[in-house]
Amino acid sequence: MKLIINRYNPENDQAPYEQFFEVDDALIQPDTMLLEVLQMVREQDPSLGFRSSCQEGVCGSDGMNVNGKNHLSCITPVTSLKQPIVIKPLPGLPIIKDLIIDMKLFYQQYQDVKPFLQATPLNPSQEHLQTPKERAKLDGSYECILCGCCSTSCPSFWWNPDQFSGPAALLAASRFVIDSRDIKHIERLKELDSPTKTFRCRHIQNCTDACPKGLNPSRAIQELKSIMVKES
Repeated sequence: MKLIINRYNPENDQAPYEQFFEVDDALIQPDTMLLEVLQMVREQDPSLGFRSSCQEGVCGSDGMNVNGKNHLSCITPVTSLKQPIVIKPLPGLPIIKDLIIDMKLFYQQYQDVKPFLQATPLNPSQEHLQTPKERAKLDGSYECILCGCCSTSCPSFWWNPDQFSGPAALLAASRFVIDSRDIKHIERLKELDSPTKTFRCRHIQNCTDACPKGLNPSRAIQELKSIMVKES
């Protein structure tokens, strides 16, 4: 199996470069994931940098660009990939080392949309109740694992990561705007009603195509815009 991996160590390199690696095909099984192959590569070159943790597609730490599309390496079968497999860091954010990016701006955008429930003061004797219909509206908006595959596949985020909230943050914002228990509905919409924060989305749907959890941030952003227009 042949791989071309982007390498970059800002302490030693002036610019990113590509390095060719080869893994014995005898080590590859039908269910071998890309992360396992990267671990084999790191046995050849211990200096290769990449993140991983749960290895089950839950923690979202191992997002990377593979053959031009963002993936989680731990749930991407290598047999599904065309060779040579070209692996790069998620695009649009600074590279810390090799396949490791600095996600500070991504997390800042997420934090800025206040991704938590703002409800009436809790009465210990009664929960914040919802009808089954109200609860069902939240499906598809709370399962995000913050891997960054969606936002870093978005050209609007590449160009303005400090201004455009990005698909992941807007998906989270939508989740609380439509939550029947949240009492900051109007304030949330006012904060998001901006040409840069929300309306810079052009709905090219790269985010939805890249989401490893099968979520649809593009549709959530469209619905968010629609709510803003109706209630403005």
